[in-house]
Amino acid sequence: MQMMTRRGLVWLSASAEDPAECRATWAADPRSPYALPTGHYFDVVAIEQRVGLETFDQLARRAMPLGPVMADWASRLTGFFLPSGMQATFDGMMRRETSDRLEYRYLSVDSVVVVPGPMPLSGDRYTWLRAPMRRPEATAARVAALAAMFVASAALVARADRYGLERERVVTVPAKDEETPGAR
Repeated sequence: MQMMTRRGLVWLSASAEDPAECRATWAADPRSPYALPTGHYFDVVAIEQRVGLETFDQLARRAMPLGPVMADWASRLTGFFLPSGMQATFDGMMRRETSDRLEYRYLSVDSVVVVPGPMPLSGDRYTWLRAPMRRPEATAARVAALAAMFVASAALVARADRYGLERERVVTVPAKDEETPGAR
């Protein structure tokens, strides 16, 4: 879990309908989540939590381009922040990466996302996996990295699920007790 830097707070709060109110809310309670509109300063791709956590882990371990990432533990979703206006690019990259229809929700214009406060604590519903440190660079590389790793992580999680089911189906037949000579 990470805490937001001052520059990250200024960038993220600037996206609010009333940036001063957002900053005042966070000054009063830095753990307080806040609803922000998407589509102007950033877009968010919301992914099922297990796939999202694997995607985050893979991107971070490989030092691939990665913007802010948040978790909503109650909804079991992970949200990846992308540059605004990248939905068509992201959807196109997803189609090129796989013919499977993977579940995600792209939040852009006319959507709202609830973000963690600048200093969430462990156990809070909304937390930062990678908090905003400053205004993220708007690069196509971040979009491509997310699409590629999302597809790879979804395949990994699906394979792990299949393996678990296969292991449950394995039936072990108990060995027959050998008869003891003379016992009847």
